[in-house]
Amino acid sequence: MAQLIPYIYSDDAREQAAFYAGALGGEIVSVQTFGDMPGSSPDDKERVMHLILQAAGLTFYMADAGPVERGSGMDLTLEYESAEEAGEAFAKLAAGGQVLMPFAKMFWGSMFGRLVDPFGVRWQVATRLDSHT
Repeated sequence: MAQLIPYIYSDDAREQAAFYAGALGGEIVSVQTFGDMPGSSPDDKERVMHLILQAAGLTFYMADAGPVERGSGMDLTLEYESAEEAGEAFAKLAAGGQVLMPFAKMFWGSMFGRLVDPFGVRWQVATRLDSHT
């Protein structure tokens, strides 16, 4: 059995991870910099080589890789039990970003919305089909 862990490349992984920690109620649990690597360039010593973020009950990996170009071929999806929890996450992730589809009740029965966060990452936020309260 595998576990899917998103690995997000960033222009500033610390800043982006702090945004997600605040938006999704989490914390940065580990940061390794290129300075930790033998023979690294002094110019890169503070850049993030690997960061672990725990948020929304999930694990995310992140690294500095700038400049980053985002494609539109993938969204990260967060599915919540309650509409209140999902709506709060949607609003916080959308702050400073762009709402592609407002968070609202969908014809298939769940709450759903799409956005691009301030860092260019696309998200879908939804409730489980059987929990649209």
